[in-house]
Amino acid sequence: MPRRTDINHVLVIGSGPIVIGQACEFDYSGTQACRVLREEGLRVTLINSNPATIMTDPEFADATYIEPIQPSYIEKILAKEKEEGHPIDAVLATLGGQTALNAAIELDRAGILDKYGVDLIGADIPAIQRGEDRQMFKDIVAKIGGESARSAVCHNMDEVRETVAELGLPVVVRPSFTMGGLGSGLAFTDEDLERIAGGGLAASPEANVLIEESILGWKEFELELMRDADDNVVVICSIENVDALGVHTGDSVTVAPSMTLTDREFQIMRNQGIAILREVGVAAGGCNVQFAINPDDGRIITIEMNPRVSRSSALASKATGFPIAKIAAKLAIGYTLDEITNDITGATPAAFEPVQDYVIVKAPRFAFEKFPGADDTLTTTMKSVGEAMSIGRNYVSALGKVMRSLESKPAGFWTVPDEYFAGDRATDVDAVLEDLKRPTDGRIYDVELAQRLGATVEQIHEASGLDPWFIAEMENLQDIRAALLEAPVVDEDLLREAKYWGLSDAQIAALRPELAGEEGVRQLRWRLNVHPVFKTVDTCAAEFEAKTPYHYSAYEMDPAAESEVAPQTEREKVIILGSGPNRIGQGIEFDYSCVHAALELSRVGYETVMVNCNPETVSTDYDTADRLYFEPLTFEDVMEVYHAEAQSGTVAGVIVQLGGQTPLGLADRLEKAGVPIVGTTPGAIDLAEDRGEFGKVLEAAKLPAPKFGTATSFEEARRVADSIGYPVLVRPSYVLGGRGMEIVYDEATLEDYINRATELSSEHPVLVDRFLDNAIEIDVDALCDGDEVYLGGVMEHIEEAGIHSGDSACALPPMTLGDGIIDLVRRSTAALAHGIGVKGLMNVQYALRDDTLYVIEANPRASRTVPFVSKATSVPLAKAASRVMMGATIAELRAEGMLPDALDGGSLPESSPIAVKEAVLPFNRFRSPDGRELDSLLSPEMKSTGEVMGLAGNFGAAFAKSQAGAYAELPTEGTVFVSLADRDKRTLVFPIQRLAEKGFRILATHGTAGMLRRNGIDCEEVNKLTAAGPEVEGNKTIVDVIRGGEVDLIINTPVGSADVRSDGYEIRAAAVAMNIPCVTTVQGAVAAVQGISAVNNDQVVVRALQDLHQLGGE
Repeated sequence: MPRRTDINHVLVIGSGPIVIGQACEFDYSGTQACRVLREEGLRVTLINSNPATIMTDPEFADATYIEPIQPSYIEKILAKEKEEGHPIDAVLATLGGQTALNAAIELDRAGILDKYGVDLIGADIPAIQRGEDRQMFKDIVAKIGGESARSAVCHNMDEVRETVAELGLPVVVRPSFTMGGLGSGLAFTDEDLERIAGGGLAASPEANVLIEESILGWKEFELELMRDADDNVVVICSIENVDALGVHTGDSVTVAPSMTLTDREFQIMRNQGIAILREVGVAAGGCNVQFAINPDDGRIITIEMNPRVSRSSALASKATGFPIAKIAAKLAIGYTLDEITNDITGATPAAFEPVQDYVIVKAPRFAFEKFPGADDTLTTTMKSVGEAMSIGRNYVSALGKVMRSLESKPAGFWTVPDEYFAGDRATDVDAVLEDLKRPTDGRIYDVELAQRLGATVEQIHEASGLDPWFIAEMENLQDIRAALLEAPVVDEDLLREAKYWGLSDAQIAALRPELAGEEGVRQLRWRLNVHPVFKTVDTCAAEFEAKTPYHYSAYEMDPAAESEVAPQTEREKVIILGSGPNRIGQGIEFDYSCVHAALELSRVGYETVMVNCNPETVSTDYDTADRLYFEPLTFEDVMEVYHAEAQSGTVAGVIVQLGGQTPLGLADRLEKAGVPIVGTTPGAIDLAEDRGEFGKVLEAAKLPAPKFGTATSFEEARRVADSIGYPVLVRPSYVLGGRGMEIVYDEATLEDYINRATELSSEHPVLVDRFLDNAIEIDVDALCDGDEVYLGGVMEHIEEAGIHSGDSACALPPMTLGDGIIDLVRRSTAALAHGIGVKGLMNVQYALRDDTLYVIEANPRASRTVPFVSKATSVPLAKAASRVMMGATIAELRAEGMLPDALDGGSLPESSPIAVKEAVLPFNRFRSPDGRELDSLLSPEMKSTGEVMGLAGNFGAAFAKSQAGAYAELPTEGTVFVSLADRDKRTLVFPIQRLAEKGFRILATHGTAGMLRRNGIDCEEVNKLTAAGPEVEGNKTIVDVIRGGEVDLIINTPVGSADVRSDGYEIRAAAVAMNIPCVTTVQGAVAAVQGISAVNNDQVVVRALQDLHQLGGE
């Protein structure tokens, strides 16, 4: 069927901020959909609250609304588009994850879809209900002849207990309508049950949970399927979890295609998957269905399905070269699979199922080090913050490749001593097997260690639950390890075999110290001409020729094996190094800059070559750059890509400054190996990263900085701290996202910090800076072409000093800085850019205190804030930077209209909107082993996973939107709880008075209540929770009141010193658990009051990015 003619304008609902369980895979899917729908000639309107992504760039839709994804805002968009003469015909909600799906259900319930005559395409409401409602879905599985786990849907704790009496413990708890397994878990005891099921009932928007028999230890599989309006269904790929059931798919190592399925089992799953899709009634689009197989008797049960494009869709798309989201968008507007051509072959229709002649391995990336005290056991609640994927010719080589893609300390087997991960149990096989019983990050290292210590496949299977096939495959590693250790000399054949099994040069060097390290192994390998060949992902196992250069490396035993990299000598090549797996401190903002560079440099005539290993992002799509290499971002792998590309044409340069710390760390070695690094040089990067060198730059430019010193021992640190005075900010050098940064108030805490800072050495000193309490922190992005400096944007932190810029809400343009200060910022930034030698982007953090502007640090690379600043000022900074790095000047870019003529990001016109960025934090996923929430106090170490943006004509409305997008709407009535540090009481009297005048009920603890009453503010006293328990025995404490749902807003400013700073810990933890806005700073409290006023006065309107004032005067 050709395209529907009754649809001319589609509203795409995005996935909102990046949270654990719903990351940028959905952003990738939504971006693809917007591209396709526009190519089809439709008008596309987009709503998404996330500024950090490519999807919300103005060129991807006709009208882009960066607004909270809530029915009230969506209704405003429907009304506004209709008024302006572009009525919306259809809403596409199946590509924005659970956020979009839940929004569609709410729109339908509120009658908004009917009111505007809007059609829901992709999957209608009854289909969404049938897929999402646990009971309806169970009935469907039974109807098609499948089997579900024995279970019951419960709506309250009494029903939960009845069900458990019947099923017996342990049970799995799964709430409905949530994502990433939030609120789910395994209950082994009655206490677990009360805690997990109670939390699940609270987490589910429908207040229902499924309690099902435990299928722990079963094998878990997923099928990715697509269906069109003519009822054609294809299976895109099967995915198998390496970890046994009980670990969320997002946290398990996974392989595609499935390795241990028999043909018969696959056929049963395939038939059931197709029947379920038809019965649920997903009209057109992609779905995934999850199955479990009992390894003892082969019983197959269906776990669940998502009637939308899923987290695994991005993985399946990259794994097969079959762009699920793109095709799903075409199916939603009426095309059928046989009418869509496969991009990669150019000859086959999308109705041909893709085939893989290689193995894909995905591994998760965790961030437990950011949440001390959190339970790091992997369960059905997803905890990973990112993932890497690799493509290899066999499972073991792909596993080795993905392990070195994860940017974690052990970069593959044997690269660190066994004690690093196994401690004093490193030589005790029974202890290692005992460890394997608890699923954790990096347990694959324990599997290899157990094998090496002599454990059998059966023993490891018993302990870990991993299928024996995966364990037996790893025995190949023991064989090649033994061969490498025993061979008198490492010759070409042995080297080839080691590389065939996926060993890196660093792993070989660890086994053969006489080869002089990784560099020695590489030189030997290149001398013997042992290089990988590059294969192509072609969707059809080489049955048809591939038209897209989407490559992966493989070492072949045959020295004459041919590489598939096609020569291209007409255009110069630019290699862009991506940002690797997402992690806290390095998210998709860096991917954004890499994509911008690829699009812009291709436009001006270069051939762009992307190297990255993250399957979730837009950069690893085969049609973003001209060529794509799906490879780890290690020195060895990048050198091989460079070698292959240099043979196929002329490499004009390699860009390392856009992908965050990952590629930046390679710059120096690449340059020494003769690779042409463009833009800011590795030498200049070092001037900013090395604190001693940076101090000299500041001195030469006569710029003040907080007093600082460096230390490699506690004695040195104490001397430095004594000379500059407490409080001090301590941090390791060369880190990203403030890893390991802390504010230290006294000597005892300093000693504790130094004892915990594991790797102190002359190469890795600890930096000790004077901490500027009460300063205003300012973040600046700027562009320098070696001569002229363009100020991109000046952001003022709303939170107090000492909170990492990634976690602080901030405003652009700044709210309290005068023109004089902004001029000073402009001059200081120019002096720094020239002093360091920046050619491209730079980010500087300043602190303003007592009218002195201190420089805190400078990063000579694209920063996390580039997408936010680009959208707030309508200037594509990353595109401009990529051009500057390749030789363009700022003056030339002004003449082209890419940069504005007479203005910059520090001199925005009066009419420009105010943008507020707010961070989204994942505390609800991290708890201590006994289920207690962790403290959510912000610190100099970054902990947020994503961000949202509020955009409005005034600060109050912009702040209100940022809160609505990140957590929950600011309340316009109800109860406010106030607990203030003494130093904040004077400042906050007036804002709290405003709240009381607006009719809020004020609750306060004893000290604060007395002060408020003296200022004429009516309030009720509430008991504190002290270390010893409730303040007054038998009375409710403030924590009980919050948990009882009686509080709508919390203003809790902690006192400075280390022990009291944790005073509000229980309060903040309860606020996170109940999803109540909780403000911990004076500035935040003032902003919240302004936001509440804006909502009360109905000042909140929606505006499309395309309508906002363009700086360039377009």
